Amino acid sequence: MPRSVRATSAARAPAGVGVGLRHAHYDAFMAAPPAVDWVEVHSENYFGDGGYDLHVLETVRRDIPVSLHGVGLGLGSATPLDAGHLAALRRLVERIDPAVVSEHLCWGATPQGALHDLLPMPLNAVSLDHLCARVEQVQDVLQRPILIENVSVYVRFRGDTLGETAFLAELARRTGCGVLLDVNNLYVNQCNHGEDAFAAMAALPRDLVGEIHLAGHRVTQAAVIDDHGSRVAAAVWSLYESALQRFGATPTLIEWDTDVPPLDVLLDEAQLARTRMVSMCGAASARAQS
Repeated sequence: MPRSVRATSAARAPAGVGVGLRHAHYDAFMAAPPAVDWVEVHSENYFGDGGYDLHVLETVRRDIPVSLHGVGLGLGSATPLDAGHLAALRRLVERIDPAVVSEHLCWGATPQGALHDLLPMPLNAVSLDHLCARVEQVQDVLQRPILIENVSVYVRFRGDTLGETAFLAELARRTGCGVLLDVNNLYVNQCNHGEDAFAAMAALPRDLVGEIHLAGHRVTQAAVIDDHGSRVAAAVWSLYESALQRFGATPTLIEWDTDVPPLDVLLDEAQLARTRMVSMCGAASARAQS
């Protein structure tokens, strides 16, 4: 799949506001589709060729668009990409026909095995060349463009020559991928490293962001931790409004992965995001972004 073809095929989540589909809410989704515009799932949870999880996802997919969000590929790892992982992801993509597929700007594997974490990349020319080749490989396998997400990190490297979003912008220019902008991660990194979240957003071209993530975080004496275990903080909502001003009515996901609340709480967070999107961009604009 030539890069020029990928670059003209926009990778974008469905319009409006989505929520993560988690096991705790399977029964509610199976009983009746809730009032959400789309759902996002962690791809690796559905790699099997059967089982109840896949049955639920296929059932939900009949009524609600799906975004596949990978957490285990480790794009930045020095080891070769796991061929079995890529094959399983391609099978899932062919089965579900998701609106969008996304991954993280991170590494997570050594020759001894996977570390099961989203570990930080050095942000320099060597890493950029490495990531470009890996993103090309994934997009060639999947035959579609993907989105790459900025991550929360707890160390930075002295050899960094680029900011994270400037790195992502160049990655997108060279590969045709898009960006999944996690606004909570921008805020966490601002708190922990003194980085300017507004400047980070300004480094991204306006048409590059295909999805936004919002989530809660935990404040500790040592650091602010991106734990996806609470409601979106006021400072993150404010940053989200700035993101809407810059990028328009971008499809937005409420992430909540630990201490998962009742579905009504998750839907209430989604409504808060939808209200801001309509207020900042207008209802017609929100629909037009699909």
